[in-house]
Amino acid sequence: MEQTNAITQIFLPLSLAFIMFSVGLELVVDDFKRVVVQPRDFAVGAISQVILLPLVAFGLLAVWPVDPALAVGVMIIAACPGGVTSNLMTYLARGDTALSVSLTAVISLLSVLTLPLIVGFSIDHFMAAASRPDLPIGKTIAGIFAITTVPVIIGMAGKHFLPGFAERFERPARRIAMGLFAVIVLGAVLAERQNIVDYFIQVGPLTLLLNTAMMIIAAGLARLAGMGARQRIAITLECGLQNGTLAIFVAATLIGNKTMMIPGGIYSLLMFFTAVFYLLWLKRTSAT
Repeated sequence: MEQTNAITQIFLPLSLAFIMFSVGLELVVDDFKRVVVQPRDFAVGAISQVILLPLVAFGLLAVWPVDPALAVGVMIIAACPGGVTSNLMTYLARGDTALSVSLTAVISLLSVLTLPLIVGFSIDHFMAAASRPDLPIGKTIAGIFAITTVPVIIGMAGKHFLPGFAERFERPARRIAMGLFAVIVLGAVLAERQNIVDYFIQVGPLTLLLNTAMMIIAAGLARLAGMGARQRIAITLECGLQNGTLAIFVAATLIGNKTMMIPGGIYSLLMFFTAVFYLLWLKRTSAT
């Protein structure tokens, strides 16, 4: 029990903080100007991720019977922004990496408010009153702000005031962040290994459908908006690859419910396969 508490209260928050710090290292103030300079690109990405993704998740859960705690866990991952994985995959796919990083940063800032509201609503909707965990909105907002926004600001400050260090450390930081992400996701799945088969049967197909549906919807909206190929790639991956570490942090640390973190872990595992499939598809279509 003490080991579990140490992981959720110390290792997980510190790991998430470092991951967000690595995002900040890649940002400059000009990245945020894309909201004004390229409002169409940002608007399509933001609407897809902040509004449509939770709505699609809620719609699927309305017809897909799952354990209430798992349903809340699905809504948690749907309420999360993108992360370093989406930025890396966008880079590998030769998409608009600057747009991907900008969306990750701005939506991460917005999630300080949107995530607690969506999760609070989901707990009230899916769980019976007797089994609802306490989620104080103010404390949750403060926790998410401290563990996501502050590290991003520190990373940006490091890039601005120590550009040489930031340039040298940016790539190793990304690798460390990806390693921490993998450890956290696997740890979340292994923590419930006794029930993981049943949980996977319940939410594995659901999270896979949510992931692929949102990638298709985002790609379609980007095409309808007349966006370029590199921008479409960025938005497709940004809406399909969520910040699973943040989802696990919210479930395990802020709410204290291990069952709720399972959908975030399963989604994070499956999204790697869909992202790789998408990259292979892009490579095949570009070669023909």
